Amino acid sequence: MTTLDSPSRRPRAFWNDMRFFVGLGLIVASVAGVWLTVTAARQTVPVFAAARTIVPGEEVSAADLRVVEASLGAAAGAYVTPDALAPGAVATRTVTEGELVPVSALADGERSRTTTVVVQTTTAVPSDVTVGSVVELWASPALEQGAFGTPAILVADATVAAVKEADGLLGARGSALELVVPRSDVAAVLQAVAASAALSVVPAAGGA
Repeated sequence: MTTLDSPSRRPRAFWNDMRFFVGLGLIVASVAGVWLTVTAARQTVPVFAAARTIVPGEEVSAADLRVVEASLGAAAGAYVTPDALAPGAVATRTVTEGELVPVSALADGERSRTTTVVVQTTTAVPSDVTVGSVVELWASPALEQGAFGTPAILVADATVAAVKEADGLLGARGSALELVVPRSDVAAVLQAVAASAALSVVPAAGGA
């Protein structure tokens, strides 16, 4: 029998080739990875968002917040959830309306180092000073015959909690401001108010 007459080898079935299964496994793993990524991206968790602007030193309750569904992935633990809001929690920084509330923005109320004071300014408040703004409180000591001394910074980092413009009374040009100030500055502020010092506020450098 010649070579030409010898039976030819039958081609090997592709399912008997290990490379076929390796390639199939890679495809399945790739599809599964994409599916898991998309599924994780679509998962949301309930977290708190500010229902209004919250300022430092203010006690925060569920009434000040609203629950929203957010896709946060690995960052979910960095935000306050409805079951993790501690009673008596106090804001440590300004949280603007609609902002998700970070865990770092709240603290135990007993450890709060700020409080609020109300002051009456003698000059108009700048238009860009609103609730949540960080401002400097300046004071000019009262002198004789209605004169005032050189102004100096009384509080370098107060936060505006509320603004009430003068009601148009004759000679009224300032505003009543509720300010969040460090407790260490309260005595100086009250002393300036009692001494009829002229008070003014200006936006702090880098303030909100």
